[in-house]
Amino acid sequence: MYALHRLPRGCARFAQVRGNATLQAAAAASEAANTPPPPAPAQQSPPTPAAKPAPKPASAKAAPAPAKAQETAAPESDAKPNSRRVWPTRRPPITLERPRQYMRPIGKGVLPAYDHALEYIKKDAGDLKKELHAVKAELEKAQASEEPEAAERVAELQEKVSILEVQSEINLPSVRWKARNGLADMTRPVYRHLIEQRWRQEGALDLVMERVHQMGVVPDLLPDIRPSIDLRVNFPERLPEKLRKANRTKRSFEKVEAGVYLLPEQTRKRPMLYTTVFHTEPRLYTLLMFDLDVPDPENNGFQTYLHWMEPNIELSTSSENPLPRTSPHTPYIPPHPQRGTPYHRYALMLVAQQDPTKRIEVAVPTKEQRLGFSYRQLAAEVGLDATKGGGIFMWREIWDETVSRIYAETLKTEEPVFGKPPKADPYDYFKVTPKYATASA
Repeated sequence: MYALHRLPRGCARFAQVRGNATLQAAAAASEAANTPPPPAPAQQSPPTPAAKPAPKPASAKAAPAPAKAQETAAPESDAKPNSRRVWPTRRPPITLERPRQYMRPIGKGVLPAYDHALEYIKKDAGDLKKELHAVKAELEKAQASEEPEAAERVAELQEKVSILEVQSEINLPSVRWKARNGLADMTRPVYRHLIEQRWRQEGALDLVMERVHQMGVVPDLLPDIRPSIDLRVNFPERLPEKLRKANRTKRSFEKVEAGVYLLPEQTRKRPMLYTTVFHTEPRLYTLLMFDLDVPDPENNGFQTYLHWMEPNIELSTSSENPLPRTSPHTPYIPPHPQRGTPYHRYALMLVAQQDPTKRIEVAVPTKEQRLGFSYRQLAAEVGLDATKGGGIFMWREIWDETVSRIYAETLKTEEPVFGKPPKADPYDYFKVTPKYATASA
């Protein structure tokens, strides 16, 4: 308060100014307060009755017209649209007329460094494409040549062409965006390279191979496998306990992670299989599904069971997804882990055939022959080699009430019951033998 008394007299008028006003507005308000009021207008004497009023000029009659024009002009100025642009807050729906497409993250000129980087990338891509055209022309000449060293030169140039086809487009932002958002054209080498690189380096393949080796699928079922196809398996979703017993509940298929536990009711229907293939030429594969943990009481161990087999499946980058459901070679039988056994391991594989263009003939096994079916014996007979490519997936299951219905409705056999063998009682002899010996007569 002491500081306020030291201020000039005109500063007391600051209370009449808004708090967010500028200093110039405050100074103008203080000056207006210090200026003296204007003098009062002189009073005119009333005219005498004898004097006639002077005629009004024509300009006086037309004076009100501009005022009316201003009144009518005011609504027109208020009706002008707001010059401030309204930005959309939601993305427009994706339709056939408006498909999903790549857009720059920032406008041109907002960040000059980004613009210069794009120009450099485009220039580099153009230079690599020019080199690609020159190498292709040289390749055509080498293929037409009949010299003995032409074959080695052709192989060298073909490898260089495949590298330049990828390098000339791999750094373009639109190509990277389409590969990441599921809009890749798998007929082009650059997209196949990017998607295979992501599958191998970002954990999808590592997770499957980790579960396959940790759970002992390799070497219990097959000696080795080197996947070249991204195989994804979809089963019906798992419902809550309240809806699980309802037979009319509609279920949608969902992607399953490798190695998880599934319920037998989820696997009663054959799964939907999705593949991402990285070769353009069609090759033949054989689809196999095994149970690795069926009890074998005679040998006091476990044996395999063949659930599904489809030979001669043709796959390429243009294959249909999911795999079409054709007439099965060996029909699908749902998993049925036996009562009293621990969890069962189930493996589903796409195995490359040794001759990728020659169809193989496999005899259809009977229901009795499915039990104890050996993959190693089949591979040796018809020519299957998992080290040349393919795909693999696995999951686990345990017994529940659904297995009893599978035995009754699908297998139509009596359900076996297993358990731990009874332990030998060390006091069994003493329980049978009388405690006290009777005296002989």
